[in-house]
This record gives sequence, structure tokens and C-alpha cells, in this order.
Amino acid sequence: MSDKALLHMDDLQPGMRFKSAEHAIDETQIKAFATQFDPQPFHLDAEAAKTTLFGGLAASGWHTAAITMRLLVGGGLPLAGGIIGASGELSWPKPTRPGDVLQVESEVVSVTPSRSKPDRGMAVMRCETRNQKGDVLQLFTVNVVVNRKV
Repeated sequence: MSDKALLHMDDLQPGMRFKSAEHAIDETQIKAFATQFDPQPFHLDAEAAKTTLFGGLAASGWHTAAITMRLLVGGGLPLAGGIIGASGELSWPKPTRPGDVLQVESEVVSVTPSRSKPDRGMAVMRCETRNQKGDVLQLFTVNVVVNRKV
């Protein structure tokens, strides 16, 4: 992405929306992530997962969060200086399943210049990670540090 396509705090306004590229997730990815970072039966074994709350194999919420971040960094949230989170709230209303195609839709909720640091401010972003059916699999409301134009 070129520098001209990257946005600064001064470019952002509440209501602006962004869409990321897509990422298809499969059973192999789910099991590989779970093996390394979240080794629970409902992430590792499709048969064992049938008897759990999920009723079948489901990706770790942290896997969904990692994919979300990759999609945002890949152009889904084109911020100059990168995506620097200060705090946030994260929820997973529905599980991510093998065969889902994830896409992140983000909206600027608010933009606040810093009182003490004139080179930056804070933007509140609402990021919804959806599957190919439009189901919200992850909701992430995050406060990000945004650079001002110099």
C-alpha cells in the first residue's frame, strides 16, 4: 500500500467504513493454530468437538483474532504508522468453522486529538469479522493511536 493511501488522524471521520480482503480458513489451519496456542479438544478433534458446546470443530477465538489482525494490517484499516492498539473489547458471538471465509468490516466511531501529544490522537474503531454468510464471528471495539499529518 502506498503512503498516499494511508490515513492519518486528520483524515478520519466518524462513520467512515473500511473492508478488508478475505481469508478462507480450513480444518488444517484451525488444528495447526490450536496445536501451538490453544490445544483444546473442540479446536483439535472434529469427532470430540461434536459433544462440546460448539457441536463441531471450531477455531480458537484467538485464531480468529489473529486472522482479523492480519486482514486489518493487509489493508483493511489503512492507518499511517500502523495499527497500534491502546485498549479494546473483544467478543466472539459465533464460532469460526472450517470453510468460513473471513472478512473484516471496520467503522470509525470517534476521533479525539491528544491534548498532550500534538503529533497524534485516538480513534475508536468497531471491527466486525464476518463469514461468507454475513454472520458476525468476532466483534472488536478498539482504541487505536493514530498519527497526525506532519
